[in-house]
Amino acid sequence: MKSMTERHRYILDQLKRNGYVKVVDLAQQLDVSAATIRKDLTILENKKLLHRTHGSASPLRSNVIDLPVQEKSSLNADKKEAIARAANELIQDGDSILLTSGSTIETFAKLLTPKGSLSVVTPSIRVGIYLSEKENLNIMMLGGRLIVKSLSVRDSYTEEGLKYVRCSKAFFSCDGFDFDGGVTTAFVAEAKVTDSMLNVASEVILLADSTKLGKSGFGKICDIARVDTLITDSGIPQPIKRKFEEEGVKVIIAK
Repeated sequence: MKSMTERHRYILDQLKRNGYVKVVDLAQQLDVSAATIRKDLTILENKKLLHRTHGSASPLRSNVIDLPVQEKSSLNADKKEAIARAANELIQDGDSILLTSGSTIETFAKLLTPKGSLSVVTPSIRVGIYLSEKENLNIMMLGGRLIVKSLSVRDSYTEEGLKYVRCSKAFFSCDGFDFDGGVTTAFVAEAKVTDSMLNVASEVILLADSTKLGKSGFGKICDIARVDTLITDSGIPQPIKRKFEEEGVKVIIAK
């Protein structure tokens, strides 16, 4: 039987490799009782080395830092472009789509290629500008209070603009996502507008690179179960990918 120190080292190593661990799996792998593993996880959580959940554990969440959208655009640019190209493949003739604000969505807007007619609804000024350079687009800009950092609008007027809208797909991004905290962003007001946009879409598609996994923002957009499709990159651990798929989320790995 491994010592407590050896068990803790093994647990942290598995957490790093897989993105999460289950009590029942660790008990079997280490040949100890589930009660022993739960105690180990409690000790590691008290040391701020992981985050305990019911029957499992995940990496300690790091809080997101809000940055101007111009700065966000330069972070993981190659991953965002790959994700945007994969998202573009989902566009069909006659679609009506919602595009939220965010650097990943802006990259998508730049690369978006309409296949026939396409209607787009967005609260983002930058997204609107990028789309205005394309043909065969019907663009609807939502109104409301302008947030300079994101160059988008968000308040009750923004949500009111969605009252008579129904779209086939909603593409949204986030600042962080995991199974316990759901999909989050830095601000409650932004989360509220995004949630309202998801409410008027038949299909919900999350564009999020793997660096956002395990991070958490103050504003919760939705639970993972709300997402129909996740488009991410190969940096997402395979066990996490399988867990998403077990929850009914289609996972597309952008290349």
